[in-house]
Amino acid sequence: MWSEAIDLITRAALTSSTSSDFDLNPELAHEKDGPMRSAAVLVAFWQRPNGLQVILTKRSSHLKHHPGQIAFPGGKLDPTDADARAAALRESQEEIGLSSDLVTVVGQLATHLTVTGFSVTPILGFVRHDFIACPEVGEVEEVFPVPLEHLLNLENYSIEHRIWRGQLRKFYVVPYGPYYIWGATARILYSLACRVNLC
Repeated sequence: MWSEAIDLITRAALTSSTSSDFDLNPELAHEKDGPMRSAAVLVAFWQRPNGLQVILTKRSSHLKHHPGQIAFPGGKLDPTDADARAAALRESQEEIGLSSDLVTVVGQLATHLTVTGFSVTPILGFVRHDFIACPEVGEVEEVFPVPLEHLLNLENYSIEHRIWRGQLRKFYVVPYGPYYIWGATARILYSLACRVNLC
């Protein structure tokens, strides 16, 4: 299962194409102001007794940007980061205590453009050993795994909408238990699921 999963996900990375929040909201594209800011996230696959899991976080509810939302560990590229991979690994260590020494990077998905002005590069990596998550105080409220099987099942995804900045915005959701996974995180996962399922 381990080698098969690595093969599937590596092939998905090789065939991925750019995704965007604007896929469902083309009318918002004209509101992009200035250059997109570079960011990177780690899509971390973790082998557990009940199968492969993807590590996600719940952001602290008091944060100014995206409070309480479900996200991958990651963030903006710093001037000291060599590339998106370095940024994703650095942020993962800072946010959840996942040392880069424990991660085998197998590729990346094409960038995802967000309505909030970020160009996000999803880095795909496998966690080689057990680790104890250590959420960053003040930034991360919770670290939790979601079964990869759930996230690769396209039937678990749907499109919802809400008013955002006075306009109707559509977005993907892939709920799991008490967790409402939506927006860019759900869209990146949907892109991965589509590639793995060859849709």
